[in-house]
Formats: sequence, structure tokens, C-alpha cells
Amino acid sequence: MDLSIVDLSPVPDDGTATDAYANTVEAAKQAERLGYTRFWVAEHHGMADTLAGTTPEVLLGHLAAETDSIRLGSGAVLLNNYSPFKVAEVFGALDALAPGRVDAGLGRANGSPAVDSALGTERHVENPDEDHAEKVEAVVNHLYDAYPEGHAYGELEIPRSGADEPVPWVLGSSPSSAAIAAELGLRYCFAAFIRPQFAAHSFEEYRERFRPSRLAGGRDDPRGMVAVNAVCADTDEEAARLRAVAEASFKRMQRGVVGTTPSVEEAIDELGGVPEPTPATLDDDEWPRAISGSPETLSGLLEQLADRVGVDEVMIQHVVSDHDDALRSHELLAEGVGLAPR
Repeated sequence: MDLSIVDLSPVPDDGTATDAYANTVEAAKQAERLGYTRFWVAEHHGMADTLAGTTPEVLLGHLAAETDSIRLGSGAVLLNNYSPFKVAEVFGALDALAPGRVDAGLGRANGSPAVDSALGTERHVENPDEDHAEKVEAVVNHLYDAYPEGHAYGELEIPRSGADEPVPWVLGSSPSSAAIAAELGLRYCFAAFIRPQFAAHSFEEYRERFRPSRLAGGRDDPRGMVAVNAVCADTDEEAARLRAVAEASFKRMQRGVVGTTPSVEEAIDELGGVPEPTPATLDDDEWPRAISGSPETLSGLLEQLADRVGVDEVMIQHVVSDHDDALRSHELLAEGVGLAPR
């Protein structure tokens, strides 16, 4: 099983975006050393005091200079906020900075009304799925210089490295995003840390509706990855303590408090105790929003979930309040899965 990481650039307590980005760089360099396949960064808006990951295109350019071999990408760039040509130019420039190792992770999400207004994002369109599919296809056509002669965009060029073009991925957390990836014949990554209850159905939809791609950069067969909230520690019990942060953060979000990360102690207090360790074997219909465990336990859990949706790569997302705990989690998990250090 391959492992990858998506990083949200959380701002440390009493820290700044500068500290958050320094932590992200350290995590990317560690991931490269440990043998992770790819390192993606996210796009969130309007909560930069807690999540500094607002502009993946900027952060990825810096990560390109700080790494040598790991694949870099967006998890995701929110395509509903931008023009496809501009997004393609961004990824073309990133490819020129990190030749042949860039992933163009394409997603969509509405923010608060204020965020959407500030970004100039149209919140209501007649058919959002059709609009998104058209934008994804346009990005891919620009990336691969696939517009035919005579097309209005046929003469437009983007920066290029001369190596392999950025690899397009459709990202989502619902069967509708799976259908878009399938009908375009593109790679698909499902965010199970957002809607785990839709994971199995979304991958079923993806495989059933998949058509060999007519797009350059597409595929002849399905290729999927699942993103899971997971934290690792030396023991199942210690990992469950760390998982308390994710559990409490979700409960806060349900109350409308978005983007905050409590300390472990605050989380345990809010939950009324330490969560039970994630069982080593999950029931067939059980997919927790967050999982935890020792290296042995967690590697087994990831194998179960990957097998359930038929993928051979898992992307790790976590909500951990302490950066050292986050780095240690990545290290232990790499050992548990048996990644080959570079």
C-alpha cells in the first residue's frame, strides 16, 4: 500500500502563518525522506488565523524548492473560484519548478457568503455538476495543449517543463464527484474524513460509470485513492488520546465553530474523557470519521478501508494540535506500513 499526506497548514497556538508554513515545509521534507508517495496542500478561505492553507499554488512553489522527488499537489484547488486557464497556468508554472512531479487536484466547495462574495464566486449555477465537469475538462485541455487548431483557445500556451505534464485528479466527497471523474476518465480521490458514509458508494459509482478517457492525461481504467483522518502513536491508547482532538474539533464544527483546534487536554475535557481506541477490526458497515492506533493497528485499519473501496493508496489527513506529535505520527505510520525510506 502506498501512503500520501494532505496538509492544511494549521496555525500553532500563539503562532502565525509563517510558523504554519515552516511546519508544512518540515512535514513535506520528512514525508519525502520516509517514502510517502505524494504531499498535497489544501485551500481553505476565511479562517486564516487557524488554517493558513489558503493558496496551494503559492505554497507548492516553495515546496518545490525544498524537496527533490516526492510528488506535490493540491488537495484541492477549488475550481469554482477560478478560471480553468488561470488554474492551468498555475500548474504549468509549478511543473516548471518541479518537473514531472506535480498533481493537479481539482475540487470545488462553497465558503461562507462573505468568502464567496470576496472571491467573486457564483454560488448558484443552473447545473453545478455540469459546470464543474466542464471546468475540469478545460483545465486538462490547457495542461495538455489539447485544444484543436481553430479553437478559440488553440493558440494559448502555458509554462512547461518538458517533462511529464501535471497529473489531473478529481477530488470530492460525494457520488456526484465520483461520476464526474468516471465520465471524464480521470483519477479520483475521495475525502472520507468529510463524508465517510459515502465512501463505498462513491467508489462503486466511479467504477460502474468509468469510461476510458478521451482527454489527454486521462486513463483507460479507474485509478482511485482514499483520504482518511488517521493518527498514529506508540500505543493504541496514546493514539486514542491524540484522536480526541479530531473528535472534539468535529463536535465544535457541528456547533458552528469551524477551523479551531483544541489541545489534547481541552479536547478530552470537551468530550468528557479519552475516546476508546479504534478497534483493530472494523465492521463491514463501519467507517469512523477518524481512526487511530499503534503502527500495527493503524496499518491494518488502513488496509481494511483501502480494500473496502478497492484502492492501493491512502492519503493521510489529521487534526493534531502539536506539530511534533504530527511528525511522529507520520514516522510511526511509515514504519507500520513498511514504506521504503529515500
